[in-house]
Amino acid sequence: MKSDKLEKEIWQGLVDNNRKYQEILYRRYYSYGMSICLRYTQTREEAKEILHDGFMILFKTPRKLDPSLPFKPWFRRVLINRCINHFKKHQRKMDETGFDQIPESETNEPSPLESMQYEELLQLILRLPTAYRAVFNLYILDGYTHDEIAKLLDISVGTSKSNLSRARQKLREMLNTQGNEREFLRQER
Repeated sequence: MKSDKLEKEIWQGLVDNNRKYQEILYRRYYSYGMSICLRYTQTREEAKEILHDGFMILFKTPRKLDPSLPFKPWFRRVLINRCINHFKKHQRKMDETGFDQIPESETNEPSPLESMQYEELLQLILRLPTAYRAVFNLYILDGYTHDEIAKLLDISVGTSKSNLSRARQKLREMLNTQGNEREFLRQER
């Protein structure tokens, strides 16, 4: 698809509840949507569930979408909101006291980020505790402010900043460990 705008024919097909156009849209945007959902969830199954919910919102109420505006940002917003709702629902079940046991960083040394592939970095982000990952994704990857994050997640601004700082520290630790493992493997050869 050359433009970000949803083709009027597809939009009209969605309005008419035509399964053919629902399938076309689903196939075109499944990977894009899945990449967003995977950043916020623990498992691929959770990501699929949220993605399918996002598509269902579109299929049930296609008139909410203005076909003259770019589709991807609208769809992205729907999926991020679904992910945040999922996070809030499961946040109550989490024991957040375990997050305070990660010590703050004492050094500001650069990490070996330059040598990482996208998939490797995504895997490290997915290993972050849920609260850290949510704040990291919203702030770093999606461009939300700490005030916006605090409102979205029902946390304080200080908690948002703290979770971001701890997420960064945890990622540094994982990157350093991974870098050390790579160096060790090079020496073994």
